[in-house]
Amino acid sequence: MKIYCSHVGVLWKRRLIALYKEIFRKSIHLCSAFVPLMMKYFYKTTIVLLLLAAVLYSLTQFLFLRGIKVPVVSDITDMAARERDRGKFVLGPLTLVLGIAASALLWQPQAAAAGIFALAFGDGLASLAGKFMGNLHIPYSGGKTCAGSLMCLTAIFVSSFLTLGNAGSALCLALCGMFLEVLPLKDFDNLLIPISLGALAQFL
Repeated sequence: MKIYCSHVGVLWKRRLIALYKEIFRKSIHLCSAFVPLMMKYFYKTTIVLLLLAAVLYSLTQFLFLRGIKVPVVSDITDMAARERDRGKFVLGPLTLVLGIAASALLWQPQAAAAGIFALAFGDGLASLAGKFMGNLHIPYSGGKTCAGSLMCLTAIFVSSFLTLGNAGSALCLALCGMFLEVLPLKDFDNLLIPISLGALAQFL
């Protein structure tokens, strides 16, 4: 009985650590929602800062893989890293920055904002909803849940409607965003969602 209780305690501790990491990781996603506002007033500066962040982050990861820890950056990356990323180049932050920068460079400001908000709120809140309320998993999705997908749909619809002012366009973006988020793309959804939905928003 004592051994069983100890085993259960270890499992709960691991779950709490994983949940904390997910909240921390997705809070970074949510913070990316400030980028469209920054671009509105400091477009060139924001783009330069995003690209510079991508380069500096890549350098810190290469150093980390060689046993050299960079203060603050390495600690934050370690706190946010998933188990699958242990001992590897952690792609999530890099694809996040590149996806936002690419959307900003490729599309008009309003369309780019819709794509970035879809990544920030749709993908960010979907993962949290899946962790907290996701009991029903979607087959062949890499662990995605119905609760997460519904949250993604809702978040993208609301953010797109507030950005574009058109319910039909917002619903179209939300459905496409939900489909993209369900795909087992790992960290590459950070690239696909803002670029694809930014393109769709511009077309609509």
